[in-house]
Amino acid sequence: MQFSFIDSIHKIQASEWDALCPPDYPFIRHAFLAALEDSQSTHIKNGWEISHLVCIDNQQLVAAMPGYIKTHSYGEYVFDWSWADAFQRYGKDYYPKWINAIPFTPCTGPRLLVAENVDLPLITKNITEFLNQSCEEHQLSGWHCLFPNANLHQALSALSIPERLGCQFHWFNRDYTSFDDFLSRLNSRKRKSIKKERQQVTDQGFQFSIKENTTITEEDLTIFYALYRNTYLKRSGHPGYLSLDFFLMIGQRMPESLVLIQAINRDQKIIAASLFFRDQHALYGRYWGCFEEYQFLHFETCYYQGIDYAIANHLQRFDGGAQGEHKIARGFEPVLTYSQHWIHDHNFRPAIGHFLKEEAEAVKAYAEEAKGLLPFKKTEN
Repeated sequence: MQFSFIDSIHKIQASEWDALCPPDYPFIRHAFLAALEDSQSTHIKNGWEISHLVCIDNQQLVAAMPGYIKTHSYGEYVFDWSWADAFQRYGKDYYPKWINAIPFTPCTGPRLLVAENVDLPLITKNITEFLNQSCEEHQLSGWHCLFPNANLHQALSALSIPERLGCQFHWFNRDYTSFDDFLSRLNSRKRKSIKKERQQVTDQGFQFSIKENTTITEEDLTIFYALYRNTYLKRSGHPGYLSLDFFLMIGQRMPESLVLIQAINRDQKIIAASLFFRDQHALYGRYWGCFEEYQFLHFETCYYQGIDYAIANHLQRFDGGAQGEHKIARGFEPVLTYSQHWIHDHNFRPAIGHFLKEEAEAVKAYAEEAKGLLPFKKTEN
């Protein structure tokens, strides 16, 4: 087996890469990574140098990891700025670093693709050894695996790669037949609160259009980008991580994964929208934007409409994205997430290890506290 890094996803045929992909996770597919690259959303000029790890055996791709050399920590959603500051205080460089991640996508899923006949623990061991050596050779401070699925998390843990815990909030479909059926499982106060929120959106004159697959047009995505860009500019002063080209490319290359929910006002103008991805089992709330803000419109467009869609399409889970304690009152349950981190500098490993252990206890306590705040009737917990 030969391990190496490639500086473009296009150096591997889409059919080869996708042959290793599971059918129920859109973000690691060749088309998604290519759209990020081709739109220059991931590019060395903005701190995302493409460095995918591939393993070739008998001229066949048998394993792959999406990877990037980073010169900052934006767009990762596993926050290590304090580590970078500590390195700087001691006169050391934290950047560049190598990450195994899906850019701008804090969704747990496969981060290592392997052929069916490949032994996962063995190739994980070989990959970690290759990455450790590469950090030394290329003067990288370390490597990081962000939001891996359970299989890779366990394999890396077995190799003593330190783990970091996080907490997100996901909605789970308990075989609900309708949104009202879901509401019936909540306690009276929370049920009334959600009904009131939804009614206020209706009273403001909003209707919703749900588009999927090829019914999502180039014009729809152009309008969506304007909404997305406007929201980023208002909140942070920059136009967002992703470009119009990115949204147009995913619309062209992987339409079967897209769900677009548009909020339309009384004048039949699109005021807000949320763009979701989906697979066979899950809905992923990814991008949101609006021209004007209205009471509860964000919750309706991003969450309640998503729950409606998940129930109607018999999806098991709705991943609403990172953070967001406001999701608890709306039936989103705390879920632990993982990342794993190997630091090359021996002097920093003990301090970071101690930090991770203390943080993990705090995250676990936070998740347990959040469970106690869920709005379900006691019989539903």
